[in-house]
Amino acid sequence: MLTQVAIKAPKPCEKPYRVADGNALYLLVRPDGSMRWVHRYRIAGKEKSLSYGRFPEVTAAEVRTRHQEARRQMRDGRDPGGGGVRHRGRVPSWSA
Repeated sequence: MLTQVAIKAPKPCEKPYRVADGNALYLLVRPDGSMRWVHRYRIAGKEKSLSYGRFPEVTAAEVRTRHQEARRQMRDGRDPGGGGVRHRGRVPSWSA
């Protein structure tokens, strides 16, 4: 997990880059110097990402709490990004 000092340390570069916090949560540092909290995850075989907001507007503690809730939703079979319920195996007939 990143410390407050490590969160403030990244400097902008030519290209966006990631600073990992753990469990697929990272801080995306953009060329303009802005930083955004992002969670990458896979659900139903598709890779998705969920943005939690900009640093420092959203603190590390807030992000980690929301990240734990998103992981709980995934464990329950729900898409934390609002994609509905994940179905294993067959696609239900009503979703055609």
